[in-house]
Amino acid sequence: MENCLKTGEMIALAAEKGVLKKAVFSKPKDPATVKMTMTLRTVGGKTVVQAETLCKDNKALHENIAVDGVSRLAELCQEFGQVNVLTTAGECELRRSKKGQSVLLGKEKLWRALVRGEAPEVCVMANTREKSYILKGDEAFLKLLDVSDANGRIKDKRQSKFRQINRFLELIRDCEGHLPREGALRICDLCCGKSYLSFAVYHYFVNVCKRDVLMTGVDLKADVVEHCNRVAAELGFDGLEFVCGDVRQYQSETKVHMVISLHACDVATDIVLQKATEWGAEVILSTPCCHHEMNHTLNCPTLSFIADHSMLRQKLCDAATDALRLKRLEANGYAVVALELIDPEETPKNIMLRAIKRAGFSPDSQEAKRLTEEYLAAKAFLVGDAHVAF
Repeated sequence: MENCLKTGEMIALAAEKGVLKKAVFSKPKDPATVKMTMTLRTVGGKTVVQAETLCKDNKALHENIAVDGVSRLAELCQEFGQVNVLTTAGECELRRSKKGQSVLLGKEKLWRALVRGEAPEVCVMANTREKSYILKGDEAFLKLLDVSDANGRIKDKRQSKFRQINRFLELIRDCEGHLPREGALRICDLCCGKSYLSFAVYHYFVNVCKRDVLMTGVDLKADVVEHCNRVAAELGFDGLEFVCGDVRQYQSETKVHMVISLHACDVATDIVLQKATEWGAEVILSTPCCHHEMNHTLNCPTLSFIADHSMLRQKLCDAATDALRLKRLEANGYAVVALELIDPEETPKNIMLRAIKRAGFSPDSQEAKRLTEEYLAAKAFLVGDAHVAF
């Protein structure tokens, strides 16, 4: 009962602060129930926690719960064997055995993050069936980038790319509150490649949010950079430029507020994250690509029962590399979380690392020292004294 109450309090606090993405209730006691999902909704001008229960007869039942309805939330937790609470501040999981024993995983870290109140708010949908998309498909940049045709219809082979771009913009929208509210926004897309995101992000802030933006895409491929500059000029995106060069040597003359990166290969992601932290960017959004370095440097006898199998070794290295990246960002004063960018059936490269700079964080504080020690200990556990980028 205690862990159910704590889970209810966690959901209520996340709802109150507007950072609850969803809570998924599974393994129900009632055999007529399949699962239940809770999300934030606006009903009658008020924000509520809406519980949707899916039944085995394909009916869906709805209940609107006040954001401070801890007792009702705790009651519902008792009716399920597992509850996963997903917020922009992190996650926790309630597990209950058939004998009624329970454990709440990740509660301390999530509770601290919720109390600090530094996580970005989610976009709360109105109680309607119509889904709100940021992009419609008829935007000029999508046509020039061959995502949609001249009539604004998304091309069949570009449907996945269109969903990916829209999802990225949704995640950026969640972070807007952590960017300066006045003046020009300075944004860098490092290892920008074909720059779908550069154009989408610039369009979003300039044409949707009506902000002044100075944005630079940096990449090593001269032909790609030349093409992107031509497209930007044709679109009249005067504040968007592309530069050919090494990210490590690139310097910005003005303060950088946001750094984005999509599918920078292997250690290129680490170079991006290092540059972003050096700049002290308020928001960092990075979706890694392949992970090779740890596969070559992993030196952890304790995990040999996983690492001895090549396929499992790669999965382990993928997760461990991104986890170390997040620990390093934490030690540099960022609130971090790993998010799902898009359905993994569409691409296996679907993990986004998001870092929000913490206000008032001191690199000389005891907390900073502790976080650095935790990061170094985790790295030593995995790769010993090997020199690695992450």
